[in-house]
Amino acid sequence: MKQEDKTTIISYRIEQAQIALDDAIYLNAGGRSPQGIVNRCYYAMFYATLALLQDIGKAPTKHSGIISLFDTEYVMKGIFPRELSKNLHKAFELRQSSDYKVRPTMPEELVKKEIDKASNFVEAVILRTGIICAFHKLPLPAGEGWGGGSKT
Repeated sequence: MKQEDKTTIISYRIEQAQIALDDAIYLNAGGRSPQGIVNRCYYAMFYATLALLQDIGKAPTKHSGIISLFDTEYVMKGIFPRELSKNLHKAFELRQSSDYKVRPTMPEELVKKEIDKASNFVEAVILRTGIICAFHKLPLPAGEGWGGGSKT
């Protein structure tokens, strides 16, 4: 694959990660379901991981394979800290649990922590790949700021 094509795919995956993270923040600001927020947090991390794996020419088809390769290629080699691996595994577990199991509502504090973890994960991948994508943020419900911060 030509480098230009590879860079295009990596950029696309980074953009997907940023949009998923943006969606999680938007859903949280709008008081939407914790399950939806956790889903978007996981997918932000998932797409960021796909960008990394594309960079080294690997593209497994299963979520478990993607997570395993992240650990093997990036965490065990000391490129990323173990904390990012733990966060990815936990996000996958929460997403699986919220999508496929009957469970009580997740506490708000847990959801906020997942947004922070996903944000840190995506930021670390962006720093590693050097690819920052511009994307359009959705308008927030009236009076809401991104992640509780300044008004947009």
